[in-house]
Amino acid sequence: MIAELGLAALWLAAALAVLQLVGGALALTARGSALGDVVRPVAVVQGLLALVAFAALIRVFAVTDLSVKLVALNSHSMKPLVFKIAAAWGNHEGSMLLWVTVMGLAGGFVALVERRLPERTMLATLAGQAFVSLGFYAFLLIASNPFERLATPPAEGNGLNPLLQDLGLAFHPPTLYLGYVGLSVAFSFAIGALVTREVGPAFARAMRPWVLGAWIFLTLGITAGSYWAYYELGWGGWWFWDPVENASLMPWLAATALLHSCGVLAARNALRAWTIMLGVVAFSMSMVGTFLVRSGILTSVHAFAVDPQRGTFILALLAINIGGALTLFGLRAGTVTEGERFTVVSREGALVMNNVLLSAILGIVLFGTLYPLAAEAMGAKVSVGPPYFNPVSALFFVPMLVVLAVGPLLRWRQDKLDRIGKRLALPAAMVVVALLAVLMIGGAGLLPYLGLALGAGLAVASFLPLRDRNLRRTPLPIWGMVIAHFGVAVALLGMASESAYSVERLVALRVGESTAVGPWSVRLASVDPVAGPNWTALEGKLEVRYARGAVEIARPQARNFWAPAQQTSESALLTRWNGQLYSVLGEEASDNRWQIRLWWKPFVTLIWLGGMLIALGGVLAVIGHVLSDWRRIVACSRIADRRESQGR
Repeated sequence: MIAELGLAALWLAAALAVLQLVGGALALTARGSALGDVVRPVAVVQGLLALVAFAALIRVFAVTDLSVKLVALNSHSMKPLVFKIAAAWGNHEGSMLLWVTVMGLAGGFVALVERRLPERTMLATLAGQAFVSLGFYAFLLIASNPFERLATPPAEGNGLNPLLQDLGLAFHPPTLYLGYVGLSVAFSFAIGALVTREVGPAFARAMRPWVLGAWIFLTLGITAGSYWAYYELGWGGWWFWDPVENASLMPWLAATALLHSCGVLAARNALRAWTIMLGVVAFSMSMVGTFLVRSGILTSVHAFAVDPQRGTFILALLAINIGGALTLFGLRAGTVTEGERFTVVSREGALVMNNVLLSAILGIVLFGTLYPLAAEAMGAKVSVGPPYFNPVSALFFVPMLVVLAVGPLLRWRQDKLDRIGKRLALPAAMVVVALLAVLMIGGAGLLPYLGLALGAGLAVASFLPLRDRNLRRTPLPIWGMVIAHFGVAVALLGMASESAYSVERLVALRVGESTAVGPWSVRLASVDPVAGPNWTALEGKLEVRYARGAVEIARPQARNFWAPAQQTSESALLTRWNGQLYSVLGEEASDNRWQIRLWWKPFVTLIWLGGMLIALGGVLAVIGHVLSDWRRIVACSRIADRRESQGR
């Protein structure tokens, strides 16, 4: 009954999406203007019905209703409850239902609270959101029904991929989807503004919170996904340039550029065409990522292997949504002027340069991700990895760091570099000192050296916009910018340190034997069998000592899951202020020896601390902008009330 309720809610939500699209489109005409009053309520109800459908899916997973095909294929009665619930979106159909649910709720929220845009633009925006949602509803109801019943339920389910049975799964996909859906709202705003030709500061202020929100969630999702892959997959790395990893990075790069363009348009009424174009590109990248992950053309632990028919359906959605948006942009771009002019040496000029460099990095990642797929389609096997991505993207990333340090110090419209020369002396000195220090230490390549030096300089430069300000009265968006830029520096220092100074050791130890890695001494005390709720394991007990300190215990495991049958390596991490000891238990070798893989990773935790700081900066910025917009609305309302009372 619950599954049927969910399916009925999904059909009703799809029907309301049609009504929202048709009503919004007709309301833009003179004859259908009366329909405008129903579009907002319809958007709200559509979002609530999508939420009912998703709640029904969670319910059938929580109770392990094996008569539902999706539950039988992706769950098991012996799994812990948290993983039963997480399995609701740890599969193809469930993840798509989560996507459309968040999209429906976002559209309903926009319909409820947004009052800054002209009503015609708002109706066009809601119609655009309904158009995008309708494609996903059709996909779920026609090609990927999440509530399909089985004629004969199995005695037990297949279970979830053991690599995904981790708390990270309960956090990582939802945050990414919130980011993707935030970009879909920005996309709808861009389409609405193009339709009505109303592109200006009010449009940018309305779109900016959604771009900021999407960017924050994408940052958190990428950070969480990186850390999950780092500790769960057991290979000791934090980024592999996997195509599915790139699928989340590409919309983040586009959203970062869009965020800066929105700021310029809202504050200075410039970069109108840039903002519209980036709104389309950012959502395009999220759609490309969706196609890569769900089309079945990739083999990855992150990817959902589905049949080519559904991959073709997603490709058709991508072509319709993005092709239609680009066509509309091409037709209307001539009517979107660039607004206020500015010189190259200005804050606007720095932001444009930042956007150009981000777009170049996006193009590099997109090419490196798609080229092997295109080559394979033509019968050739090509591997594109760090030897391509690292140096080629660094050609644009390094100058972008310089712009990141200089740009916030420049004035709007026009400035001179010699005015800020003295302020840049300290970060420049820090770059030189850091570079000399790492050269004296040695043992690293060119890119890690540059990363350490530029990261140190950017860490100092990030706080220069606070100079000569009253810190108590400094607006929250300024604090957000400072903390986000400092987070970039912190993450860069972590990446460069880990790359330059990691120490790896692979040994075969008998119980009682010892080895060393970096500043750690490690002794294998025992290897014992242990059992979990749906797995058994061999657990190594490692007695480790950091620089002659007290003995601590690390417990890496080699697990065997039975639903489905699969072996995994569970790493053990011990963290110090200056890095992590990473240990993995391997197979038993000859002579009663056990393979142990150890890494000492200096300052690796700065990578994820930096990601959290970047997201925190975004949170402060969005709070500041929302409060500022609210004060502006209240002030305008008071002025209107005063004028009305004076008129009486």
